[in-house]
Amino acid sequence: MTPPFRCILLCVACLASGVASADATAPSHRIGLQFGPYIHHWDREPDHNNVPALFGLEYESPTRWNVGAAWFRNSFDQASEYYYGGRSWPIEAVSPNLYVKVTAGALLGYSGEYEDKIPFNRKGVAFAVIPALGYQYDRYNAQVALLGTAGFMVTFGIDLGRW
Repeated sequence: MTPPFRCILLCVACLASGVASADATAPSHRIGLQFGPYIHHWDREPDHNNVPALFGLEYESPTRWNVGAAWFRNSFDQASEYYYGGRSWPIEAVSPNLYVKVTAGALLGYSGEYEDKIPFNRKGVAFAVIPALGYQYDRYNAQVALLGTAGFMVTFGIDLGRW
């Protein structure tokens, strides 16, 4: 395990042990973990990786602004990262647990022969905007994130703490 990864795990453990849970529907600060087990590509190619092994950490403010980072294997099995900011909005007319989220930030890792596979990429660094539809139940969430013209990703998350 690399030192940066160990540091991230230690920070997550400290946050999980030091932050008390609160009512999931009340506006609050939130720290959560995201896991992305699957990507569906619209254009199926034999060399596509459909198991991104995504691991992410996200902070959300009481006004639903968020910042986060995610580490994953991209569609071509390259180590990649996404550092972002964004916001979510509840869809209360349908359910107070349903929400739309849009994030934007730096996407790193598409390099070499795959550099031209995503727009706005320059030497392995690109700008990305990712909209998602999610559902929050208690401390748990599930999201479907649209990945431009490439496909969509399914993620699951758990709130480590609210305050």
